[in-house]
Amino acid sequence: MKKSERLNDIVHYLRRMHRAVTAQTLANEFEVSARTIYRDIDNLIDSGVPITGEAGVGYVIDKTYHLPPIMFDADELEAIALGIGMVSNWTDEQFAAKAKSAYHKIQATLSARMCNELQQISTFSAPSRYKIPWQVSFSHVRECIRKKHKVTIRYLDLNEVPSQRTIWPLALTSFSPVWLLCAWCEQRQDFRNFRLDRINEFTQCSAHYKDERGKNLTAYLNSFKHC
Repeated sequence: MKKSERLNDIVHYLRRMHRAVTAQTLANEFEVSARTIYRDIDNLIDSGVPITGEAGVGYVIDKTYHLPPIMFDADELEAIALGIGMVSNWTDEQFAAKAKSAYHKIQATLSARMCNELQQISTFSAPSRYKIPWQVSFSHVRECIRKKHKVTIRYLDLNEVPSQRTIWPLALTSFSPVWLLCAWCEQRQDFRNFRLDRINEFTQCSAHYKDERGKNLTAYLNSFKHC
């Protein structure tokens, strides 16, 4: 990776973080030495990027800082286009519309040369007859995840056994063609995965759940590291 690209990527990385990031964390992320990161941070600060912090403590960036227009290479554009095609074919109309809107905004920022690169894309996602339909609203599930709403569901497992659960929806994961709703189940007091196509009823509760340690998405993901 060229130094100019790494400097730009460091700025993007810091903007995504909600807490101070150590030089060693950045070094691991960009596969360089901590000494290189120290120099990179100094170069960014000297160029006017509002980064604060110090070695051994961590760095943060002023989130009001506006980056220059983003530049993509041909492979990045192809990856974006493929991702948007997959969203369009494997989610719902509402989410697909948002993906296409984002794509049009990206197109509007491209140079004539990059727009031409966009026309040369040869990697596509096509609609599939193997897509398994579901009864619930995909976008409603996403909204409940984002706003941390508890929900009650009626579920039919693979043995055709029905149940009713109150869950804390944490994430949606695609194992094509199946979508799984990852959640904390109050009944089982443990994490559970529910196939979206086997949820018969999905009702939003008025109550919200808190981001409790041991019951949140981070804990869910960490549970796989010990399997």
